This record gives sequence, structure tokens and C-alpha cells, in this order.
Amino acid sequence: MLKEITILGGFQKNGEPEAVREVSIKVGQVYSIVGFTGSGKSQLINDIEQISQRDSISRRQILLDGNAPADNAMSRYEKNLVAHLSQNMNFILDMKVREFLIMHAGCRGFQEPDKKADEVIECANTFAGEAIKPGENLTRLSGGQSRSLMIADVAINGDSPVVLIDEVENAGIHRLKAMETLAAQQKIVLVVTHDPLLALLGEKRIVMGNGGMQRVLELASEEKSVRKMLEQMAGVIQTVQDQLRQGERVSVCSLM
Repeated sequence: MLKEITILGGFQKNGEPEAVREVSIKVGQVYSIVGFTGSGKSQLINDIEQISQRDSISRRQILLDGNAPADNAMSRYEKNLVAHLSQNMNFILDMKVREFLIMHAGCRGFQEPDKKADEVIECANTFAGEAIKPGENLTRLSGGQSRSLMIADVAINGDSPVVLIDEVENAGIHRLKAMETLAAQQKIVLVVTHDPLLALLGEKRIVMGNGGMQRVLELASEEKSVRKMLEQMAGVIQTVQDQLRQGERVSVCSLM
């Protein structure tokens, strides 16, 4: 089982070496990847997904457990190193939630797929904004419910050691709880985001710029306080949003 990935720095868009020459990320850790549009976030993720060996445009090298992967490791991880979850993913099968999860768990070879399905639903409901019902149709799930179900399925049934959460700012889920769930399942969690709250969910964050890794910052104690404030603000916004959706009037009291 993979314990760690290491990113060895390559070159920026201007041909200069990256400021950060090495980053090691262990299972159970959550890293956020931040930077302006065009800063190189997508290329960094591509390098990790493809297990680049100085053969991409950035000329980075990805090590698995401290070593360049042998041919057998490359073939093993090429297709399932990273589980990619994004804002735009939705279910398209016309099936009930539990039926789909049982089928999916069966395809993955689990002995008791019905129990796995129940476990995924229970897990998803710990961070879903609104409860997911086993008999509900997949295509009728909200964006937040869909994302919660996908994250729970990856955490419990997925064999990808790295989970990439790509731009899930408005997914309607308890994001900190979701990240903690993935980390507890011995996943390496990478969060690509422009959202300040999501950026501060990671214990460390990789700052991208000019196509290269510029800095790696560890979450400071004061930033944890900022994160709590942002969580409170997000809660207020969610309350107002719910009131508007329900056709209610909003007032200054809603913000208190």
C-alpha cells in the first residue's frame, strides 16, 4: 500500500527552476493547492496523475514511497493513483441510491455489497447538507448530495491512494468533515481551490505561480482562528440562502 508521494521540482514557465524543490505528502494528510488562474495548478495535478518522470512540460518527477516507480508500480497506479472529484460531476444512471451502491460494491469484489452500500450512505450523511435516502433516485440528488455520496464511496470502497477534490466550493457539504473522513481512511487528500475556507482546511498548502511551486506553507495557529471565523460566516450565508430558497423574507437578524 502506498504510504507517500514525493514531488521533485521541475521548471517554471520562464525556464527557471521551481522555488520549491521537493514536497512529500503522506497518507492521512490534507494539502490544499492554491494560486491564480494560470498559475500551474492543473499541470501539477496532471504530473501527479501521470506519475511524471521528468517527461512532462514541467519536468517534475513523482516518487512513490521515496523511489522512482518500477514498471510494475507504474502499471498498477497509472489508472488508479488519483480519484478525481470535481464540482461538475453528477450521476447519470437512472437507479436508486442503494441499488447502485450495491452494484458498484459487487463490481469491486466486496463480499457483502449490501453492507458496503449502507456504510457508504451512512458515511455520506455525516457531511451531506441534506440527508440521502437509500430509495432516492440518483439523478434526483442535489449537487451536495451527489458530491457527498462520491466522497463517501471513494473513502470506503476506493482503492486510489490519492484523492483530488477539485473546486467544490458550492457543493453544499460539510467540507471539513469530508476531508477528515478521507484522511482517516489513509488517503492523501489534495484540494485545488480558490475558496479561502477550503484553502485553510489543509494542514499545508502549496502556493503556485508562474507554472511552478513557489511556497509550501504550514497552517498557522492564527489561521486556524481565521478558519473558524470563515466557517461561521459560511453558516450565516447558508442560513440566508435556505431562507431565500424557501420563499422567506430575510432581515439583519438573519446575519446575527
